[in-house]
Amino acid sequence: MIACAGLLLLVFEFLSLCFRSRCIFLEELLFSFASLQMNQIPWDDFRLVKAIADTRSLNGAADILNINHSTVFRRLSDLEKRIGTILFERHRSGYALTPAGDEMAQLAARMEDDVEAFARKLDGQSLIPTGELRVTTNDTLLVYLLVPVFAAFRRAYPTINLDIVLTNQLLNLSKRDADIAIRATDSPPETLVGRRICGLNWAIYGLKSEFPDASLGVLPELNGLASRLWVSLGDQFGHMRAVRYVHERVPEEQIALKINTVLGLTEAVEEGIGIGPLPCLIADQRPKLVRLTEPNPDFATGLWLLTHPDLKASPRVRAFLDVAALELSKRKAMIEGSVPFSTINGSV
Repeated sequence: MIACAGLLLLVFEFLSLCFRSRCIFLEELLFSFASLQMNQIPWDDFRLVKAIADTRSLNGAADILNINHSTVFRRLSDLEKRIGTILFERHRSGYALTPAGDEMAQLAARMEDDVEAFARKLDGQSLIPTGELRVTTNDTLLVYLLVPVFAAFRRAYPTINLDIVLTNQLLNLSKRDADIAIRATDSPPETLVGRRICGLNWAIYGLKSEFPDASLGVLPELNGLASRLWVSLGDQFGHMRAVRYVHERVPEEQIALKINTVLGLTEAVEEGIGIGPLPCLIADQRPKLVRLTEPNPDFATGLWLLTHPDLKASPRVRAFLDVAALELSKRKAMIEGSVPFSTINGSV
């Protein structure tokens, strides 16, 4: 019995060794196959999968990649055949990633982040301030403040071309959607660095023709203004203190108009639809308007020049930040509403 048991033990150990060897062989075989597959997948295919994943549609991916819909469809079909794996499930609501597709999309995102981080660092090491600089801001700041700043920068650095992107959304500076953002905000993103130039002050404005005494410096009583018709930014701007001021003090039925742009709000006040809070920077440049209150510090937001940490050493970015800060500081009193626009306009 002892001999038989020993024999069985030897057979068991032999089979276990064979099994472990086979597993190792299979693992190495699968690894080799996976490596072969990866080597056969070009970077453009990773970008394709990520674009479809981000937009959940072939049309959206086509827009991102600047190719047509049929090319996206053909390339995805070819890729899935080549690797023998379905990457997307087709639903009526759009393209949904399979587990394999999700892995590939995540890998594509990491690769894209690495490439962009490398590009930012290279740009930061460039010594000569030449090339293109992309600046994002909104239409209000562009029209009423920034065009002279851009002109001054171009005079100082004619070898740097500016690409201005107008949007009320803060673009992703880490993905080089823009190099610099100029924003009015109280809470700039923690992922960005920059400098606060000054406060952008607001006051309540109305038509000079309706408030002739205000033009002479005799401001109306606030209690009397409460019975007037008002205009305001929309509810989506409820985080802004000037908007909260109106919504908390003025009955809903007396808010004659809500709108989602500051320029539109200014036009509404100038057309006599109602009184309302406006940035001094804008309203003081409108001859038909007059302040009905002093600038309210509770309404103010900060004016910021922002960039990504990897770009702050870039000669182009440094040059722009320096020129913009200097030019904006000349207009600080106008931005803060501490002196009439005509006085500042004559001095810069």
